[in-house]
Amino acid sequence: MTQEGEEPEHRFRQDSEMSRDTARVEAFSDAVIAVALTLMAVELLQFGRTEAPDEDLVSKLENEWRAFLAYVITFAIVGQIWLTHHNSWRYVIRVDQMLLVLNLVMLMFVAAIPFTANQLSDHLRGSAVDQQLSAAIYVGAVLGEALFFNLAWWWARRRGLLTPDLDPRLAELVSRRYLLRPLLYLGAFAIVFIDPILSLLAYLLLVAIYLIRGPGDLPPGGQAEAESR
Repeated sequence: MTQEGEEPEHRFRQDSEMSRDTARVEAFSDAVIAVALTLMAVELLQFGRTEAPDEDLVSKLENEWRAFLAYVITFAIVGQIWLTHHNSWRYVIRVDQMLLVLNLVMLMFVAAIPFTANQLSDHLRGSAVDQQLSAAIYVGAVLGEALFFNLAWWWARRRGLLTPDLDPRLAELVSRRYLLRPLLYLGAFAIVFIDPILSLLAYLLLVAIYLIRGPGDLPPGGQAEAESR
């Protein structure tokens, strides 16, 4: 309460705004990633429209194996993005405008991945130029996501948006691990000039590497229970 003649103390002022927690950001991010995975399944897990009407199922499956491969690999990539986002945002306790923007741009690239994966699967059987161009568009989406993910993490650290309970040494190890991902994507893209299928398999190998528990990942259940006591 304020006494007569005193100005009321506002929670939201021109020179001072209340910070927000991360609940809505995480929920929105989860929704965008879920929609991207759904769209990718719709785009890739379907037969082409040009197959012969009397073609048997085995032949159809053989003709569409590139699309199925692109689906498995891209699902693994987007799934790994969700895991990393889920793990890293447990350290973020509040957001500001710039962090919201960086996360939104990151999600823009995630939402584009189904389109780029569809283009890649369609042109894996085309000319070398088509293969390399579609692979470049594909890596542009995943690389853009990785870069803006790193920018969001860097901004959260720089602006003090992370929990004070986070060990600075752990934060540094997490940052190094996140920075490695764009470089690995570029390495996988370079293989497309040797063999486009090997390039896709290289992406899958990178996902497998990141599934091995490292700094910033959730601990095993038994360890988590022990630490909470």
